[in-house]
This record gives sequence, C-alpha cells and structure tokens, in this order.
Amino acid sequence: MSAQPKTFSELINSDQAVLVDFFATWCGPCQMMQPILQDTAQQLGDKIKIIKVDVDKNPLAASKFQVRGVPTLILFQNGKVLWRQSGVVPAHHLVKVVEDNVTENV
Repeated sequence: MSAQPKTFSELINSDQAVLVDFFATWCGPCQMMQPILQDTAQQLGDKIKIIKVDVDKNPLAASKFQVRGVPTLILFQNGKVLWRQSGVVPAHHLVKVVEDNVTENV
C-alpha cells in the first residue's frame, strides 16, 4: 500500500525545506526555470524538496501567498516563509539562498 500524497500545507509545514515554484504553463520565464530547478535539486540533494504549483490550477494557494507574477519562488521551512522572489533566478543563487536560510535537522 502506498503512502498518501502529502497536501501542500503538510509539505510546507514540515522540517524539510521546500522550495515552491509558482508557475503558469503559458509563461516563458517559467519554462526557463525548469532546468534551473533541476540543477538546483541536483546540487542540494535531500537538503530541499522542490515542488511546482500551477497558479491557474491552484488559484487559492497563489492568492494565499500573494503571488502576483510568475514565476514566483518561495522557500518554506516549518511553515515559515524564509525567502521569496519573482522572476528567473539562477541556480547558483538558489543554492546560496537555501544554504543561507535553511537549518539542517541533525
């Protein structure tokens, strides 16, 4: 029996840091973020979980976090917003943001 998928709220309230990419399928800069996020995930490994939220399919989540433009990236840990930025962000900058803001669970 497989585990139930976690809800968005459960994911962002966990001890593990979660980088949320609020995006739209029609957005060119959002499409540019995909390989950047893959690179970031490779560099950070288990230190972070990266999830994508389509603002057109999840308008309540976008509204709750006041996402006004896409892409918007928000870094959560234990339910707290540690960092947020709109626009395309280079992988080296995302890695630094995570390393500067995320507390390790030892």
